[in-house]
Amino acid sequence: MDWQLGGLPLHPLLVHLTSVAVPVAALVAIAVAVWPAARRWLAVGAPLIALVALVSVPLATSSGEWLESREKETALLQRHTELADGLLPWSIAVFALLVLWWGWHRFGIARVTNGGAVRAVAVVGPVLLVAVGVVSLVEVVVIGHAGAVSVWQG
Repeated sequence: MDWQLGGLPLHPLLVHLTSVAVPVAALVAIAVAVWPAARRWLAVGAPLIALVALVSVPLATSSGEWLESREKETALLQRHTELADGLLPWSIAVFALLVLWWGWHRFGIARVTNGGAVRAVAVVGPVLLVAVGVVSLVEVVVIGHAGAVSVWQG
């Protein structure tokens, strides 16, 4: 695919989408994990936000690979591209956990009669959501910083 519009590469535009969508999804994951009112307020919106973030990651990486093939290879650019390859699994995890968390609160709690299972999910779910949210935030910052360094210092 030709990742340009009007002769300009689309990668910067798609990177900005990703650098906003992934942190927003991560913050939403953290919010619904620790704040029940946010879970009720966001409801199905939380997984939808995470879906936008998830879709933006392969778009940004594909456009970045296209752009990389047209640029001089440097160690800084190589570091950025290697780091960027690690974001997709975390975006998948945020999306999947938000879907499961939403589904659990929408359909699961009322049907489970085992109080131990409810308590286990009530502890494990938020811990996982916060963990993947924090890691996603850190990943985006590290990848973005490496990309900026490769452009401005490379």
